[in-house]
Amino acid sequence: MTVALLSSFVTPVRAVRRGFVGIGRQKRFWVPLAFVSAIWAMALVRLFVEPSPYSPLLFNWTPSLPYHVAWLTRDVSTLNRGDFVLYAFSGKASADYPGLANQPFFKLVAGLPGDQVRVDGRNVWVGDEYVGFAKLKTFDGRPLSPIKASAVPEGFLYVRGTSMDSFDSRYDEAGLVSRRALIGKVVPWF
Repeated sequence: MTVALLSSFVTPVRAVRRGFVGIGRQKRFWVPLAFVSAIWAMALVRLFVEPSPYSPLLFNWTPSLPYHVAWLTRDVSTLNRGDFVLYAFSGKASADYPGLANQPFFKLVAGLPGDQVRVDGRNVWVGDEYVGFAKLKTFDGRPLSPIKASAVPEGFLYVRGTSMDSFDSRYDEAGLVSRRALIGKVVPWF
């Protein structure tokens, strides 16, 4: 029985290996394979070594924003509501989720210094704009607290995603974003 189980696993592995070796032998696939390998290598470095992007070309595969490819500019001297930014996460949630610390987050600027944040129950507004409902729990069941009503202080931004499930400034655990944490301004392509 064990030999049958082992051989049923080994056969597909050998088939996949043969397929990759066969593709590698055909010169017309070398450039696409090199390109895909480079993309995967950059993704692994960002995940396990250094989360800050070195390339200005960004990829977003999360549902928090409708854009999947964007261009990063390092100039953040002028920011307006509606601009997309990339920043290194430093919110309180890093204590419970250490993997979030310094991870790049791609969000929309919804509030600038001086804007009033108003909270009614779990509904949050920045100025007169409704920015969403603060959910009760995280995906793994931990409680979430809505941000406290206040004015956005100097040197900080209120950011949000475009999805109802986005982890953004609606939550005390994410908080406001310090301008020092900004990596750059993002120009969405598609």
